[in-house]
Amino acid sequence: MSVSIRLSRGGAKKRPYYKIVVANSRAPRDGKYLEQIGTYNPLLAKDDENRVKLNEDRVNYWLGVGAQPTDRVARMLDKAGIKERAATNNPQKGEPGEKAKERAEEKAEKLREAEEAAKAAAEAPAEEAPAAEEAAPEAAAEESTEA
Repeated sequence: MSVSIRLSRGGAKKRPYYKIVVANSRAPRDGKYLEQIGTYNPLLAKDDENRVKLNEDRVNYWLGVGAQPTDRVARMLDKAGIKERAATNNPQKGEPGEKAKERAEEKAEKLREAEEAAKAAAEAPAEEAPAAEEAAPEAAAEESTEA
């Protein structure tokens, strides 16, 4: 039978209170457990001494016989100095997903195209303006010769 040290929820709706229990890993979250070894009240301030209470002797016993703590309980045990927990490292945590990357590339491409179009539009009237000025004197000369 594999045994785990985990949280069992109690308390009212929107007012959680957890028991830190040793239970069969296949038992339901709030179901039957072998022993209660502590409590956790997430509503208290993080620096409050009553937020996490552990019976260290029993925790050490259960760890000694092979009980596996869940991630959240392992954090609590590490903070209490009972069991070391290796720090996790996820370098991709802040990286956007594939679809977000595609949207960003499309947006950058549209921005580049808009800048190029604006640049081309700014250059085109400058080229057409001298041609229009040259055409105006020629048109005036043609009108004067026709009369």
